[in-house]
Amino acid sequence: MRDRSRPRREAGERPLESFVNVPEWPRRDHAFLSRLRGRTPQTLGRPAADHQPPRPPISVALRTVLLLALSNVFMTFAWYGHLKTLSAKPWYIAALVSWGIALFEYLLQLPANRIGYTVLTLGQLKIIQEVITLVVFVPFAMLYMRQPLKLDFLWAGLCLVGAVYFVLRGGAGG
Repeated sequence: MRDRSRPRREAGERPLESFVNVPEWPRRDHAFLSRLRGRTPQTLGRPAADHQPPRPPISVALRTVLLLALSNVFMTFAWYGHLKTLSAKPWYIAALVSWGIALFEYLLQLPANRIGYTVLTLGQLKIIQEVITLVVFVPFAMLYMRQPLKLDFLWAGLCLVGAVYFVLRGGAGG
């Protein structure tokens, strides 16, 4: 005879008592929540393998160098590009075009210096800028302006290597 105080279970159903005092629940819940961390509503329906963990942030010094390099490309074209492309135009036209190009330089250079100044000194920022200037200028002069490569570029580069050594030898903040 069956006990009428308990409801009848279908085959395969777990009794209610099996859900109470189960020690695995907190661990399962924690594992479930940790799998959800970093997921967006768009990625929740996808398998976890499709979800890429967030990338580590790029270092401050590297971000500074990349922004300064891009800034320097604009600067070089603003300062010297008009010599090739606008040589037949009046100087004030070249100045206006150069100012327009220089705007993009400043939109990259100002944030680069602000970001870099959080971990680098003013002198370190300036020397890094000069190294980048030479690294950008030499290919610009050779490829765009069709100037010959000179040994003086090498000597200037070696002087800048020495400058970098002296300014950074105390560490990024020293």
